[in-house]
Amino acid sequence: MENFAKVLSKTDIQKRLSVPSKYLSSLPSFKGDRAVEFQATDESGCDWAFKCSIRNKGHPKPVLTKGWLAFVACKDLKVGDRVTFYKMKNKRGASTHVCKVRVAKQIKIFGSVFGPAPAP
Repeated sequence: MENFAKVLSKTDIQKRLSVPSKYLSSLPSFKGDRAVEFQATDESGCDWAFKCSIRNKGHPKPVLTKGWLAFVACKDLKVGDRVTFYKMKNKRGASTHVCKVRVAKQIKIFGSVFGPAPAP
């Protein structure tokens, strides 16, 4: 089940991933806190720890901070690439929220954009 997919912007690459607010309910429960941490596994089986934060007042505007820029650097993500997060079912009794994260890189040939396509 796909939680959310997003084509990356300059801010997503340089600072934090802005998560569309309509997917807030797909994230782990904040339980009254302003931030929650969760695990995501990429296509190659590597585990990533991310932190999602929301504002105190007004529109929640969720963003991924902790772990996000390391993920961007490792995957060599660029503006126009796409990330997709899928929620996975936890094993019975597991206390952490587990996701899969998938990257799709944009393909450019002679200046024309043909992607994004799944990353190698």
